[in-house]
Amino acid sequence: MLIDTTHHNSEHKQIISDLVGKPYSLVQKLKLRGVGSKRMIIDEVSPNLQQVLNTVSDINYGNIELRPKGILVHITKGLKNFTWIIPYYHLVIYKINGSSIHAQGKFVHFRANKTFRENKKFFDKLVDQKTKHDMLYKIPQSLWI
Repeated sequence: MLIDTTHHNSEHKQIISDLVGKPYSLVQKLKLRGVGSKRMIIDEVSPNLQQVLNTVSDINYGNIELRPKGILVHITKGLKNFTWIIPYYHLVIYKINGSSIHAQGKFVHFRANKTFRENKKFFDKLVDQKTKHDMLYKIPQSLWI
């Protein structure tokens, strides 16, 4: 789900909390050693996300925020902010010439440059959190056909 988060809206806050959980508390943020990535350059997006990119030849930036049940991909377009809400069960990550986040028929590809390399620990933490979440809902082998 993609929403415009330029201005505060309590309805959007509730939607985000329902889909990916409430923000981590300060203690949890300290234990995780941060829950947000640094700003990364967006190289390419799927056709259905083109409306959130700058139309002029300007650099597009985005960052990722961890939540208990998913992630938020924040994209900046001029003075507007957009947030793509991705629950962990929809999330797929590819690491090809940078990193690519896929979910819900959409994708965002982040460029492999200095800012991306600075986020290596964050992406390791993201994969770890997704794995922990997936293990909670693991199907027992006795139910496999």
